[in-house]
Order: sequence, then C-alpha cells, then structure tokens
Amino acid sequence: MSEPEKAQLSSSQLRVQANVIRGLAIDAVEEAGHGHPGAAMGMADIAAVLYAKHLRFDGANPDWHDRDRVILSNGHASIFLYSLLYLTGVPGVELDDIKAFRKAGSKTPGHPEVGHTPGVEVTTGPLGQGLGMSVGMALAERRLRDEFGADVCSHRTWVFAGDGCLMEGVGQEAASLAGHLKLGHLNVLYDMNSITIDGSTDLSFSEDTAAKFKALGWHVVTACGHTHDEIDDALAAAIVETTRPSIILFRTTIGFGAPTKSGTSGVHGSKLGSDEAAAAKAALNLPAAKFEIPDDHLATWRAFGTRNDAEHNAWRNRLAQLSKDTAASYDRRMSGQLPDDLGQLAQDTKAEWAQSKPKVATRKASQMALQVLTTHLPEMIGGSADLSGSNLTKTTAMSTVFSAEGSGRYVNYGVREFAMAAAMNGIAMHGGFVPYGGTFLVFSDYMRNAIRLSALMQARVIYVMTHDSIGLGEDGPTHQPVEHLASLRAIPGLHVFRPADTIETLEAYETALTLNAPSLFALSRQGTPALRTEATAENMVSRGGYLIRKPSGKRDLTILATGTEVAIALDAAEQLARESFEVAVVSLACWSLFDAQPKAYRDEILGDAPRLAVEAASSFGWTRYVESEDHVISVDRFGASASAETLYEEFGITAQAISEKCLRLLNNHRAQKSVQRQTGELA
Repeated sequence: MSEPEKAQLSSSQLRVQANVIRGLAIDAVEEAGHGHPGAAMGMADIAAVLYAKHLRFDGANPDWHDRDRVILSNGHASIFLYSLLYLTGVPGVELDDIKAFRKAGSKTPGHPEVGHTPGVEVTTGPLGQGLGMSVGMALAERRLRDEFGADVCSHRTWVFAGDGCLMEGVGQEAASLAGHLKLGHLNVLYDMNSITIDGSTDLSFSEDTAAKFKALGWHVVTACGHTHDEIDDALAAAIVETTRPSIILFRTTIGFGAPTKSGTSGVHGSKLGSDEAAAAKAALNLPAAKFEIPDDHLATWRAFGTRNDAEHNAWRNRLAQLSKDTAASYDRRMSGQLPDDLGQLAQDTKAEWAQSKPKVATRKASQMALQVLTTHLPEMIGGSADLSGSNLTKTTAMSTVFSAEGSGRYVNYGVREFAMAAAMNGIAMHGGFVPYGGTFLVFSDYMRNAIRLSALMQARVIYVMTHDSIGLGEDGPTHQPVEHLASLRAIPGLHVFRPADTIETLEAYETALTLNAPSLFALSRQGTPALRTEATAENMVSRGGYLIRKPSGKRDLTILATGTEVAIALDAAEQLARESFEVAVVSLACWSLFDAQPKAYRDEILGDAPRLAVEAASSFGWTRYVESEDHVISVDRFGASASAETLYEEFGITAQAISEKCLRLLNNHRAQKSVQRQTGELA
C-alpha cells in the first residue's frame, strides 16, 4: 500500500481496522475470563485514525529515539495497547501473546509494564499517573530538542486517558503544570465515555472539562470518537498547535458494538459473556472464530507500522551529519551511559572535602554534591516542589529554569509533589536525562504511588528528601517524619540512602547515578560534623554499610546508625572506649545495598558481638540487624514542636544516653552468658 493510498483510507475502511482492535479485545478478555474490554472497544476508532495518518513511529523499531510516544494512562485497557503493538508489527509481540492475555508468565499482563512487553513506554494502571508521566516525556522532549536541535529531536507524546485519569489529583496537578509550561508537543486523547466502575460519571463528576482545561492554558478540541473525519481533523489540529498542550475531548461509547452492554458499566471491567461477545462480533462484521484476523486487514495494520520508514531513515541520516563530539554526547546520553571520568571527579572531590572537613547539614552536603555533578553532567535535570531554598536542590549549573519561554535544566514544579514524581518518571523513561527533585521527607506520602512506579519500572530517578527527622525542630510533628523511612525501605527496588556527612552524601549520589533503579535521599536540616576525614578510592556507601569506626581489639559491641545519628554514635563509642570497651560503629547508609552484599561481608561488618541500633525514626525493620526492638534507640511516636537539641534529648538520642543503653546491653549480655555457662547451655 503506497503512502497516498494509506492516507486516503475511507471511513468504512478505517472502521474495519478499528473493528480488528475490538475483536481482539473481545476475544482476549473472553479467553482470560476477566479484563477491561469496554475502553478498548470505545477508543478503537481513535487509534485507527492516529496510527493510519498521524503517529510518527516505526513498528519494527519501537526504540527509535525520535518516535512519538504513546502512553495508555487508563492502563486497565491494556489489551488495547497490546493489540496495537501486535497489529503494527512490534517485534516480540505475537498473536499467541494476545491469546495469553493476563495469564501467568505472559508478555501481556493485566496492566502495561515497561520492560516486560516490547513497545510499552511506561508502566501504567494507577489512574492519572500516565498523564503525569506524559508531562515528563514532553518536558524531556522539549529540553532535548533545544539542546540538540529539531533535526535530531522533534516528536510528540500522545496520551490516551479516561474519566478516572482526570478525576485523580495527580491528573489535575499534571494538567496544571503542563499548561503553565506550554508543552506544545503534548496531546491528550480523552476517552470521554462517561462511565466508571460504579456507573455513570454523573454520580461523581460534573465539571466542565473543556472550560477547565482552557483555564489551565490548554488548546481544547472536541470531537466524536467514532466519526473518522472528526477524529482526523481533531488530531491534525492538535499537531498544528505547538504553543500549548492539546486535549481532544472525544465523545465515545464504552463497549462500542456490544448490542446490550455498550454504554454501561457492565462492559467496563468484565468480559462480555459468550452470547454478547458473539453478537458483538457479528454486529461488527468480525469472524466468529476467536482471534481470527483476515489477511488483508492485518496487512493494512502492518502497513501502518511501516508508514514512517522513510522518515526514520531520514532521521538516521541527519544524525550521521552531526559533529563527532555532538554525536558522541547524544549517543552517550540516550544510552544512559555516564562519563568515564565520573569516578575520578568523585574521588577528587572527596579528597578536597576530607581536607576541608565541612560541618554542614546533609541537605547542604547534597547541594555541594549536586554543584559538582550538575556542572559535569548535562543530563541531570533538577527541581523542587516549591521548596528550592529548603531542599537546596538548585545549583549554579541549574540557574536557568524550565519555563514557557525556554527549557532550562531546573523545573519549578510548584506545590505538586505527586505530579513532580510522576513527571520525573516520564523524564527518566524518555531517555537522555537523570531527573532529581526535592521536597520534605514527610511529603513522600503524597508521592508514594509514583515512587512505587519508579521502582517497578527501574527508573533512574533521584528523590531528594530533606528535613528527615525530629531534627527539623520547631515545625512540629506534622512535618517530622517518623514512619517514613521504614515504609519507603519496604518498597522493593527502591534504594533509600541516609548519609552521615558530606563525603557519604557524595558517595550516595555517585552510587545512585550508577543504578538502574530509583534512589531516595533522606537528608537533615540540622548540621553534622565531617566524619570521613580521609579520602578513600573506594565508594564505601555503594556497599550500603561499612565500619566507620573499627575497634582496635576484640569487639565488645556494635552500634549501627544512619544519617546524623552516626556522629552521635561515634561520640558514644568514644565514651565507652574510655571505659575500656571495644566498640565498632557501622554507618548503614542504605539497607537494600547492604543486604545485597555477600554474606561474608555482612557478617564481617555486623560482627558477633551484641548490637544496638540508633535512628531518629521508627524502630520498625531494625530487627533484621539487632536482636529485638529493645535494642533500638528510636522515635516510635510523633515528635513535637521544639528545638532539635531538646527533642533529641527527650527521645534519648544523645551520646550519653546511647552509652548508658550500651552498658545495660553489655551487662545483660554478660549476665545471660553467665547463666548459660552455669546451666551448661554454653559450650
């Protein structure tokens, strides 16, 4: 099929191609016994026109850097996306994968997962986050376009979104941010079917979406989602508009084609049932046999997948014409590789700081590390949720902000913590950037689901969380995180760092940059002394935990601590040393990395002497390293509005209190050993 022929597909031909999607959605959900066929059936006409005429992509090369991104924010309609990937010829997605929809071990799980299914851009499912990530995608595209030129980077982000995505708070935050930044290459395709699980959206949703998005600074278009000329015109209008993000309000019917269930909540999250499925397929002129696609229909879809072959080749030619240095920088950035001299840079900086011994809060240490790294790494793009002066996330290299007028490297996210986290996920998954963003640790609760998706996607995102404990002082318990470290450490694949001084903070950043995973830094408001006063070539924090104080003889006791409490633990160890006790102190900066070390290393660091843990946070989780929660000095209730010094005294997090607790632990341990010897339990 030639390009002119593809462009001239009639409405009836496009309906045929849309019905192929509907047939796969019906059959896959029937085969699985569960799923969400309704949205896929409702959005099929939009997809047919988009893929046939407007989308810039190459089905055979789904990783083409300058492809348009397609995000399914209403990820429950995953069979819709899987069908498009199969139909357009994405390698690794076969008809058998569609048949195995939602089954164990299949490439087609219940919600799209990046890295699991070829061609999936981001992991979606929690409603609204796909929209939030699309803002990050569009932000990254614009920044990369300004850096390397439109000949190298000029693509769009298309987002399928449903009513639920716009109801969710993160969707509202993301839309506000996108409008403010005038992300003109962002296009939202709103499946306005007016149905949710509970029934009609009239039950809970009555706002004027068009008026709202206009007020947010968006270009707004309305169209019938089943009239192909209207769809075509609306998509074309969105492409022409480049100074504002566009949202197309497509009026659709959920479950389009189902004789009795279309337009009802009954087709949202349930299979049609054999009778309704058969009747729907008959009404749509689809083969009765499951998963049967006429050869000419599949051939037309495959032609959609090759429609941009010439443009892809032209892009490769333009890329080849870049200067050697520009091409090398672009390739390094897009491959996610770090500069070869990063390790030497970190080592030189550590040597300087070991000599100057700065006594600063670890949030300041973070800014010092970022000053070094952002100057050296143009891929780092930072920001804060309206707390730049408190998080200290801004450096001289980030002096130009990302705005409607220009794409600087620093994003003022505003008081939108959740949207910031979602956008950073989108930036990371776009490629070419390592995003970091700051807020207070206590507000990680606002961001938790996006942080969870960071871990699920293995996105290289850095969360800069300051004011990490009761040490923030007079702002009181509403802002003093207590349970947050424990709950964040419970997220699989998230690396939580709580560094103790400037050198540990730099090592944490160096480590985070090398991980194909998200990292979260818990950083102090209050100052702490320089503890590492000798520069070592080895990055000690990369091992998660290490002996920051080694006993000179046989170990009597081990104190484990993180963050600002490491300095206090070292003071306690010195007090105990004056009483002839050999005390080791372990800085356990990152539990997940420590737990990943070989057992021999962990045993060496922890030792076999009694252990006490110290952390100005919940004791929950520490029993993996100490005998019981009685062996943890912690904060297991909300704090109070008082100075850091007063609160640390109140909660017993002082060198004197720690040493006294250690002495009691040692006495109890010795008494227990004595009893065991007397009873013969100890050999």
